[in-house]
Amino acid sequence: MAASPMFPLGSVLFPHVAVPLRVFEPRYLTLVGRLLDEVEPGFEFGVVLIERGSEAGGGDQRASVGTMARLVSAAAGADDLLIVGVGTRRFTVERWADEDPYPRAELSTLPDLEWSEALAPLRAEAEEVVRRVIARVAEPQSDAGVELSEDPVAAVWQLAAIAPLGEYDRYTLLRSTSMGGLLRQLIDLTLEAEELWAAEGGV
Repeated sequence: MAASPMFPLGSVLFPHVAVPLRVFEPRYLTLVGRLLDEVEPGFEFGVVLIERGSEAGGGDQRASVGTMARLVSAAAGADDLLIVGVGTRRFTVERWADEDPYPRAELSTLPDLEWSEALAPLRAEAEEVVRRVIARVAEPQSDAGVELSEDPVAAVWQLAAIAPLGEYDRYTLLRSTSMGGLLRQLIDLTLEAEELWAAEGGV
């Protein structure tokens, strides 16, 4: 099993969602350079949540489920690179490989979540809840009016990305095994976040 280049982050990446990154550590500059030079085929890297530790310096504890990101743009700064990746498919980390010159892991792809038109009412409920809670609790409120993809699967993941949730709740959503389960958890976690906000003195 070939090892894929990995980019552990302090945040969860969902499929169909863009992630802008400022790359300045030598190991990740090397990673991006090899992607651009096609030494690593496919222009993709894996993103996993750092559960404990920091993004810089290594020595972190990482989640076992993540999302592949396709590199779509890269621009050079004075001493860094500004890149944008877009989430594609989810995976499970089977084994972390040698991290010289950058983190790598052997991965198993997780199945895509399947859409059914029977889920349309649940999706509509989830969107109503997420947009309402964003408008109530988020500062700034710019995500409340964001447009979602016309593709229903992409739209659900994008809705999960804008929900006002912490990273561990997002990780729970990332691990969903069905589209219905993802939507139900999205509703429940967003309502719980709203309740917590109100209990802490929100209006």
